Parts: sequence; C-alpha cells; structure tokens
Amino acid sequence: MTADKPLTFEGGRNIAMKVPPHVWEETVAFYRDTLGMRQVENPFESGPESVGFEFGANTLWIDKVPGVSQAELWLEVTTADTAAAADHLRAAGVTRCDEIEPLGTTSAYWITSPASIVHLVSEPEAD
Repeated sequence: MTADKPLTFEGGRNIAMKVPPHVWEETVAFYRDTLGMRQVENPFESGPESVGFEFGANTLWIDKVPGVSQAELWLEVTTADTAAAADHLRAAGVTRCDEIEPLGTTSAYWITSPASIVHLVSEPEAD
C-alpha cells in the first residue's frame, strides 16, 4: 500500500458455521424453518456441503464438516490488497492456515485470531 492509502480491514459479508454431520440437518432446519430465514443459492463449487441464508447484511453459510465434534464460527475480513495484508499479518505474528479448506485459484487465504477463530482474508466483492 502507498503512504497515502494505508492498509485497512473491514468485516466481510460472509459468516461460516462449521457444523458436525450429526447436527447439520437440524441446524439448517432451525435457520430455514424455525427462524424463517431466506435461503440463498450456493455459488461455491469447492468446499464442504453448504447451505446459505440471508443474515441481515451478511450471508450465514452452514457447512457440513465431517471430523468436527462441535460447531465452529468462521468470519471474513476484506482488504483492498491481500498481498500487502499478508505481509502485514505475517509481521504481526498472525497464523496463516490455508490447509484448513481449499480456496482454489484466488488471492484469498485463511488466518486465525489469537482466540483460534478462523478468518477468511479476501478482497471486497465488486458491486
């Protein structure tokens, strides 16, 4: 980033709830049937089986993930320059964990916070 444009991060629009298979259907039914949230089409071709819901200004993705024993919440942060952000985060000692879920060919990547909350670092979507 240039001196006149500092590196910034903002909350992204995607929230992912990673759910074990034994409670996935009931969890999806809770958001769809009990809360009546509108289901959205899944544009992702890779990754786990997933159902999305409008969640205010965000999209809540409920992913079926074999091998987890309890639900995890994953967040998204966006930045205009993911490469500069990677350098900044590395210098700050932030753990990068791209192996947790493949993203295909994209500049986005995974990190964890000190509390072990997974964050997707990506560029904002064009309107």
